Amino acid sequence: MRRYIAEFIGTFFLVFTVCTAVLSNASLAPVAIGGVLAAMIFAGGHISGGHFNPAVSIAAYVRGKLGAMDLAWYVGAQLVAGMAAAGIARFVVDVDPTAVTVSGRALWAAVVAELLFTFALAYTVLNVATSKDHPNNSFYGLAIGFTVLAGAVAVGPISGGAFNPAVGLGVIVGGLAGWSALWIYLVATLLGGAIAGYTFRYLNPDDLDEPAAPAAERPTTAAPRQARARTR
Repeated sequence: MRRYIAEFIGTFFLVFTVCTAVLSNASLAPVAIGGVLAAMIFAGGHISGGHFNPAVSIAAYVRGKLGAMDLAWYVGAQLVAGMAAAGIARFVVDVDPTAVTVSGRALWAAVVAELLFTFALAYTVLNVATSKDHPNNSFYGLAIGFTVLAGAVAVGPISGGAFNPAVGLGVIVGGLAGWSALWIYLVATLLGGAIAGYTFRYLNPDDLDEPAAPAAERPTTAAPRQARARTR
């Protein structure tokens, strides 16, 4: 339960920052989003692995670092946190948002942008936080945060820069995108995460584990690095 609560907290503050920064037209929104993600990963990574993103959890599952039951609980906690954060953001920033809709070429451009940068994000997570070549590193949170920052700057105007189904759901609940965009934030991001997991397996055949055991079968305590590796 500690892991699921940590995932809820981290995802909540990520989505809350996304929604409030965009609703208030903050000029440094990408910096705020990348910064809060890095901070939440450093804060909760030793407990849950610091996914805060169903696509990253899918990547960790494919990679073999997350069991099926944990995957379901992680994704559930992340999605609930995203909706709660969006609702509170609408209360805090008292504006009437305009839901953005896309169609035609712009729609498929958004799909490609979300898929590519979700892949980049999940690929970065797996390599900096679960690879045996980076034991006990201190840069993993910054690497992940900067990946989101880069993606938000590069393709934010094209796709919204979610790279995360929980964020995608949050911006829809927050009124920043129409419900017709939900499939983009689900299909493109989850596919990007899964591809990242399989890519890691292909590139690191000597760094694979058996599928993670159910939570009830795992040790209750572990060193911070071991906890990150077990859940990412």
